Amino acid sequence: MTLAKALNAGLRTAMEDDPRVVVMGEDVGRLGGVFRITDGLLADFGEERVIDTPLAESAIIGTAIGLAMRGFRPVCEIQFDGFVYPAFDQIVTQLAKMYYRTRGRVRLPVTVRIPCGGGIGAVEHHSESPEAYFCHTAGLKVVACSNPVDAHTMIRQAVATDDPVIFFEPKRRYWDKAEVTTGLPLSAAAPLHVSRVVRPGDDATLVAYGPMVRTCLDAAAVMAEEGRALEVIDLRTLSPLDLSPVFASVRRTGRLVVVHEAPSNVSLSAEIAARVTEKAFYSLEAPVLRVTGYDTPYPPSRLEEHYLPDVDRVLDAVDRSFSY
Repeated sequence: MTLAKALNAGLRTAMEDDPRVVVMGEDVGRLGGVFRITDGLLADFGEERVIDTPLAESAIIGTAIGLAMRGFRPVCEIQFDGFVYPAFDQIVTQLAKMYYRTRGRVRLPVTVRIPCGGGIGAVEHHSESPEAYFCHTAGLKVVACSNPVDAHTMIRQAVATDDPVIFFEPKRRYWDKAEVTTGLPLSAAAPLHVSRVVRPGDDATLVAYGPMVRTCLDAAAVMAEEGRALEVIDLRTLSPLDLSPVFASVRRTGRLVVVHEAPSNVSLSAEIAARVTEKAFYSLEAPVLRVTGYDTPYPPSRLEEHYLPDVDRVLDAVDRSFSY
């Protein structure tokens, strides 16, 4: 099953399990979403639960907040990552703060799905990595799936969460395939806010999330041919961060490289580097290194391969770490 199909199956299961779940967004109904994540849901659940909205992201989130206050569990699709900025005001000033503003009397179980990152040759505003904005905002939970198995489970867990969840989907990995078992109870799955070691190793640690997990796995496979075993950790959860597996890994390997598509300035990699330095300083054999996008606006599609971290840049960082 592709990652896209896994998300579709997860949404379908969530809607079957709870009649309060509604899906809304631009072209999610008749078209089935621009990436076909909601394909077939309109036919099965009807227009009252699969709602094609106007092209107005702020209105999508504002309407979802009202629905959540009336007992529904909306799942909003932001068609592309760069389109979320018009909705930023509603997310930050309303969605994130309602629970605190009402002293816990009002909860907003809203899931905001955002296809993120580059690698598909899209035009301006269609390839962004806005995760740091939302991780900085108290009151939001932020997660990022990287593979079909996690996508299927994590979207169901996000919808079942009583707090607002920003759900990042790696758009260039929508067509990656894996064996996915559907229909399992959520109690049998790993918790939503837990990081995971996806490839064990003892020589250095690679930490990534979303689209960069596969890139790090590819880099680890190359290094294995050279006799070095790299441990790869998929964060999965960005807020709250679960860094316990990272600390444990760094205490064994002594070296850490953090990889993501977003720019390095005031980023998740900066936060991870700071926390690892605080918790595992005496285990480090080299500085924490970062492989990220550049501190520039996202480039035109013809230049994105020069902007995005790739296997060569990850391997170069690993080599620099071993040079200390």
